[in-house]
Amino acid sequence: MLRGKSRLNVEWLGYSPGLLLEHRPLLAGRTPRSHRRNESSLASTLKTLLFFTALMITVPIGLYFTTKSYIFEGALGMSNRDSYFYAAIVAVVAVHVVLALFVYVAWNEGSRQWREGKQD
Repeated sequence: MLRGKSRLNVEWLGYSPGLLLEHRPLLAGRTPRSHRRNESSLASTLKTLLFFTALMITVPIGLYFTTKSYIFEGALGMSNRDSYFYAAIVAVVAVHVVLALFVYVAWNEGSRQWREGKQD
């Protein structure tokens, strides 16, 4: 057992064992404004992430097969081997465009939420 000054006194630190176990219920039917704002912010962020995830999957694959079949082989008359190469380039560019759009939207959404939080 520790004695004297080396013993940790939790009441001196401002904590008591009973205080840690106390639980104050929130007002019935009401949530704090900051809590609601955090939930809407989280929902908005999740929607943005899911939207760009869907774009990241569909746009490059769709552009790859569309440009390969209709543009490079159909309209330009390229060989099968060349059309694979150029369609892959188009798909890679599409991935970069989607990523750039995601960064732009996320940056603006974060600065908007920061401004709203600073005004309160």
